[in-house]
This record gives sequence, C-alpha cells and structure tokens, in this order.
Amino acid sequence: MLTRLFRIHGLFVASHPWEVIVGTVTLTICMMSMNMFTGNDQICGWNFECPKFEEEILSSDIIILTITRCIAIVYIYFQFQNLRQLGSKYILGIAGLFTIFSSFVFSTVVIHFLDKELTGLNEALPFFLLLIDLSKACALAKFALSSNSQDEVRDNIARGMAILGPTFTLDALVECLVIGVGTMSGVRQLEIMCCFGCMSVMANYFVFMTFFPACVSLVLELSRESREGRPIWQLSHFARVLEEEEDNKPNPVTQRVKMIMSLGLVLVHAHSRWIAEPSSQNNTVDIERVGLGPTENMPKRIEPERPLWQFYLSRMISMDIEQVITLGLALLLAIKYIFFEKTENESTLSLKNLITAPSVAQKRVNDECCRKDPRLPKTPQTTVAQPIHVTKEESAEVIRPLPMSTVPKNMFIVGDSVSESDLPLGLRPIEECLSILKNPEKGPKILSNVEVISLVNAKHIPSYQLEKMMETPERGVAVRRQMLTEKLLNPSALHDLPYKDYDYSKVMGACCENVIGYIPVPVGVVGPLLLDGKRFQVPMATTEGCLVASTNRGCRAIALGEGARSRILADRMSRGPVVRLPSACQAAEVRAWLESPDGFKYIKEAFDSTSRFARLEKLMVGLAGRNLYIRFQSKTGDAMGMNMISKGTEQALGRLQLKFPELQVLALSGNYCTDKKPSAINWIEGRGKSVVCEAIIPAKVVREVLKTSTEVLVDVNINKNLVGSAMAGSIGGYNAHAANIVTAIYIACGQDPAQNVGSSNCITLMEATGVTNEDLYISCTMPSIEIGTVGGGTNLAPQQACLQMLGVQGASPDTPGENARQLARVVCATVLAGELSLMAALAAGHLVKSHMTHNRSKINLQETPGTCTKKAA
Repeated sequence: MLTRLFRIHGLFVASHPWEVIVGTVTLTICMMSMNMFTGNDQICGWNFECPKFEEEILSSDIIILTITRCIAIVYIYFQFQNLRQLGSKYILGIAGLFTIFSSFVFSTVVIHFLDKELTGLNEALPFFLLLIDLSKACALAKFALSSNSQDEVRDNIARGMAILGPTFTLDALVECLVIGVGTMSGVRQLEIMCCFGCMSVMANYFVFMTFFPACVSLVLELSRESREGRPIWQLSHFARVLEEEEDNKPNPVTQRVKMIMSLGLVLVHAHSRWIAEPSSQNNTVDIERVGLGPTENMPKRIEPERPLWQFYLSRMISMDIEQVITLGLALLLAIKYIFFEKTENESTLSLKNLITAPSVAQKRVNDECCRKDPRLPKTPQTTVAQPIHVTKEESAEVIRPLPMSTVPKNMFIVGDSVSESDLPLGLRPIEECLSILKNPEKGPKILSNVEVISLVNAKHIPSYQLEKMMETPERGVAVRRQMLTEKLLNPSALHDLPYKDYDYSKVMGACCENVIGYIPVPVGVVGPLLLDGKRFQVPMATTEGCLVASTNRGCRAIALGEGARSRILADRMSRGPVVRLPSACQAAEVRAWLESPDGFKYIKEAFDSTSRFARLEKLMVGLAGRNLYIRFQSKTGDAMGMNMISKGTEQALGRLQLKFPELQVLALSGNYCTDKKPSAINWIEGRGKSVVCEAIIPAKVVREVLKTSTEVLVDVNINKNLVGSAMAGSIGGYNAHAANIVTAIYIACGQDPAQNVGSSNCITLMEATGVTNEDLYISCTMPSIEIGTVGGGTNLAPQQACLQMLGVQGASPDTPGENARQLARVVCATVLAGELSLMAALAAGHLVKSHMTHNRSKINLQETPGTCTKKAA
C-alpha cells in the first residue's frame, strides 16, 4: 500500500516539476515574509536591545566548536567526492542545490516561521551539516539517470520513490525521535541544537519528497532539449540493476527493529511531554527564563541608527577568528574540488564494473534492447560463480530497495509501446518459442533475448540472420553481442563498443556481416583547398596526430599562390581473370584472336550487355605457358566498379567459352587486375582514375609559411622521393606520405580503405620556377585512384555527409562518372598539399620536434617555431 502511494506521489511530482518547484519556493518566500502567528518584528541589535546573559564563554568551547565546524565541512567535502566518482556533473549540481536549499534556507525559514529564538543557530549549523546524507539524493538521481526518454524519467522517478520512499520516511522518523530525546535533557544549548536538528531533518525530508525530484525531472528535460532530444546522461539502466541485485534488498529484520524503536521513542516522548506534569511545568519555566517566551527581561525598543541592510552587512563583515578559520577551510576545499580535481571516468558502481563477474553478467538486464529477460531456472551450478568483491566505498553507497512483488511479470518494450506478459519467468520450451517466432501476430518481439539465443543454439535461427529475423536490426545486433559476451575471457570487453542509434538496414547485405557495433573515428577538416578555381573543405578521418594540421598548412600555401590545377588522364577500372587451355599454342591462338578487332568486338558486346554504365574500353592479354591472363578495362560511372566489372567479365568469359569450348576458367580474378596489392601493372597502365595535379608556390609563401627555401625543397625531394625510393626498389612509392592522406579521405568518404595500396601510387616532383627561379613548382601524378561516390560505404549516412561536404554525394545527374572523377581530383590535390607540408618540415628540420610538441611528449625537447607537420612514410 505504501509503495503504491509513494509511486503515485513520485509520478505526480516528476510530471509537474514547474508547479512543485514554484509552489515550494512560494511557500518558502511566504514563510520568510509573513509572521502570521505572533507578528514579531524584533531584530536584536537593530531596533531592540539584545538580552544580556551572564554566561562565561570558555576558550575550550570555542576550540571544540571550531573543530566541530571543520569536521562538518570536511564531511560534506568527502560526500561530494564520492558523488563525483559517479561521473555525472548533473548529480553533483542537483545534489548541491538540494543541500543548500534544504539544510540551510528551508530549515531557517521553518524555525523563523514558528517564531523560535535564533540564538545558538551558529552553534547548531555544524550539527545540520553532519545530518546531511547526500546518498538519498544520489539514489533517487540514479533512478532518473537510467532513462532514455523524458517519459522514462518520470516513470523511473516514480519507481525510485516507490522503492526508496518508505525506507527514507522510516529513517527520517527514527532520526527525529532519537534527536528529539535531546530536547528533554534540561541543558539549554543541547535542547536548542536538538530542536533545530529535528526541524532540519523534517525540512530535508519535505524537500526530498517535493522539491528535489521536481528539480531532477526538470533538469533532465531541459538538458535533453538542449541536445535536440538526445539524452546526455550515461548511467544507463542503473535502476534495474538496483532492483534486481539480491544484496541490495532491505533487511526485514532491520526494518522491524526500526519500527519497534520508533514506537518506543514515541512512548518516551509522550510520557515526558504530556504525562509527567512536573516536568512540563519546569520546562515552561526554563523556557521563559532563557527568553523563548514573554518575560520581564524582554528587550526594549530602540531607534535604529542605520538601515537594516547596513546592519546585516556589518554583521557579515565582522567575524571572529573561529569563523575566519571555518570559512577559509570551506573556500580552500571548494577551490580544490572545482579546479584541482578531475572527474573520474568510471564509477565503482557503473555497469562496466558490474558486469565483470560471470554471475552478474547472467543476472543483469540486457541493455541492448528494452526488455527484461526471464531468469534461467536456478541450478546448483550457479553457486560456484566467482563472488563480487565490494569495497568499503561501494558498500557505503549501496541502495537497498524494497522487495518486489511476489508475482513478477515480464516487460517487453518495442519502440515506445509497453506491454505486459503473464508468462512465467522460466525459460519457455524451444517448441513454444519457435511457434511464437513463426506466428505473424506475435513474432520475435514476444521472445526475450535468452529465448532468442536458445533458438540460435538450436539452429532454428541462423546467427548471421539475426538482423533480419528480429523486429529491428538493432535488436539482432544486441542479441549477437550478448551471445559473444558469454564466449569472451573479459565479459565487459564490448562495453565501450557502441552499437545503438545506427541505421543497420544500409549495412545488411552491403557493408558488413555478423555486426556487433561500429567504430567512431575522429574526422578533421582541411581547407579551403583551392582547386581548379573552386574551394573545397576536405574531411579526413584519422587517429594520427598532426596529419590534419600538416595537410591544412599545405592547403594554405596552395591558396596563397594561384591554387592547384588538375586533369583526369584515364578512367578505367580493371578485372584480370586467369583461364587455361589444353596447350600453350592454343592459348597463343586465343590471345591473338582477342587482340583482333573482331575478337574485341565479340567480347565487348557480351560485356556491355550487363550494365548501362560499364563499357569495355581495352583488353590486355598476358600469356604464361598455357594460361591466359585477360585484363578487362572499363568505365564504371560514379561507382568504384569492382562488382560491375566483375559481372561483365563473367558474362564475357561465358561468351568466350562458346567460341572456344576447350577453354577453362580457373578464377575470375587472377591477380592481373591488380586489386589491393602492390603491382607494376597498376603503376604503368593505371587503374580506376589516373590524375595529375600541379601548383606553383610563390617564394614568399615558401619562406613565410613553409619555413624553408625552394632550393632546399627541390634537393630533398630528389634525394628522398626519387633516389631513395629507387634504392628501396619501390613500385609507385615515389612520394613522402600519399597513403596517409588517401586513407584518411577514404575512411571519411566511405571508400574501401584496403584500396589505398594501389590508390596511393604517386610520384611527387618539385623544381624551381619563376623569373628569379625562387618559386616552387610541385606536381603529383597518381595513376590508380580506385574511388567512387555510389555503392558500398558511400550509402552510410555519416559517409554521405562527408561526400556532401565536397559536393559529390551520389551519382552525377548530368554526366555519369563526373562526381567520382571530381572526388579523385580532390584526393590528388589534397595529397599534393600533404606532400608540400611534410617535405617542407623535413627540409627545415621541424618534423620530430613538431610531433613532440603537438602529438607526443615534450620532455627534453626545446620548443620550435615550426608548425605541426607529418612524419615521413
């Protein structure tokens, strides 16, 4: 009954945060500004004489009071340190607001509203701080932070209030009764402090039940809106972990002891205050004597000498030595906390650590889809699981929710809809699960992840078809991750591999199989790149520091000159199958026929019939014994074209077998293409787009931007890129680091990164030019850029965004293949910019020091004026 009431209360507060907050603040202001009971307007020291009590203040009392205040401040500091380990600044901000509002403002307002004498409040403030328990606020915040939407925020706050509310209510009641015993001690200072303590506990409880959950709901709602509807908190599914952990459930014996103790304390208070008459009379007399009631010693009214605000300001400025010590300690710890402490990235209570033990991995709710899996039947084997070692700090923050309902139900969430199933928690038989899967009205959304895994293990669902068999591809990925986790040595290995909020429909059957997530790679931008009179902002995805900065310097140098110019030399993708004939002589005859006009026409008709873009342009035939290697070369439009040309090649070979029945096709690819391997044939004949790009860099730019001279650049280029590469026997590697730029652009724009092997073939040439022979002429020739703007990874949304930056996304509507050719020109020009900057760094001797400055440690290295550059390939 209590749980239901607290749930309804929590849902109301979380659903109407503005009303609750405004109502609480309004009530506080009214209590501060109105004195409806007594109308007391006496301000001691301003318009009334202060009562004088001849009480001797001992130095030991001041020392003890100062130590108590410092201990209270340190106690609060360590509570905030424990909160910071959660890794969420929202918990910190909300908990801080809760502390300030409830512990000081509201308590003081309540005391003033009841017209109690505030003398002794300073001594009671440390007692207030020691009564503060931020774990309560933190516990409810965890429930709210486990949400993925604002509706879930409200539901989880209501659920957290249902679990935590009864326990907190009982704790507050016990605290008030225990502290209230001190009000019957007969010692004036102790009675005042205990009275204030009881009111503080009551104020804290009131704020926790109203103001705090409303603030949590409102803050999370506003933070979600600021991020365009996406949640920015990261403690996912904390609430379900708290509910399901056996060790976190409250101890019934403890609850009964608290109830019995509460009843006993109520009887003590009732007997002391209402039954024992002499004690009551004595207390009344004592209260009148200390000034809490009307007596003859009431202060006399005097004329104020200064405005009220000046009076309070002077009170604040004039502080005793113990107040200075306390305030100094508080400021010191606040500065240390804000500016000199780093937020812990991982909490000891985070899910990453919770799933490291096998027993927890089996019990935890699968967070990949919003379902609560049925628990497997308990067996004796489950008792041998490795125990979880809980540290002292972890045990201090353990939340102990009330026991769940005796008849739990499975919850299945699909999209935004929630439905309940009355099925038992045990694993259903394979036959029943299979019938549900095949039922079009039920389907996989009725099955839990554990049941889906059982169907996979029973071979009823192929593991590679999970995306197609589940109601959403993302759930198929989640199930596969859960299956994989059980096979890994480290069950938490996949924790930091993201998989949610990704369009897997464009991946299936096109980009990847057996998907378990995706890798986010940093994407930088270089530019503007002035190429053929146009300015491009070029995206580059890389994890190599200084690559983007170095290339950007090269782009600046090009833009300060006349810009770069480029031309497409050839546009032909290739496929080179290997076929075999009975003899070498027959192979030679087939080769001669293929090289004849009639043979080429015969093959071209078959090849061109397979696509509206593929057009066979050249056949190159090599012979080795009785094997023939036939290199088909064709335009492929805006696609990179491997699949397109492979289809045409297969059709042409079938036609060739009709002409020569004894011909045997050994492999559709005979490495005569050549694809993704270094080869001289790609360097000489070209493959994909063959591009040349050139630029002239004025001498002033060479000196001021590149920090070197044309003469030195030309000399280094000859001896490094030309002679050095020749000495190494390089094929197509007559450059400094073309592969760096090619790969970075390929990853950003959805190309096949493995094709950087052939696409990075480049020769970089430099020479002096101009009237005074001090300007620099640079060119890059790249004969085999294998690239496209349609198909493959270019269909994925992030990669399409990068292609849109360059204006080449998709197929060209006017001229087929123009987008792919433009992208190839951009690649070549960006390579030229990267070559220019790196060669300048090598010539100036800035390479290593710039890397140490911008990418690595600065130890034992002097700072240099050189800019960030790239290392040599």
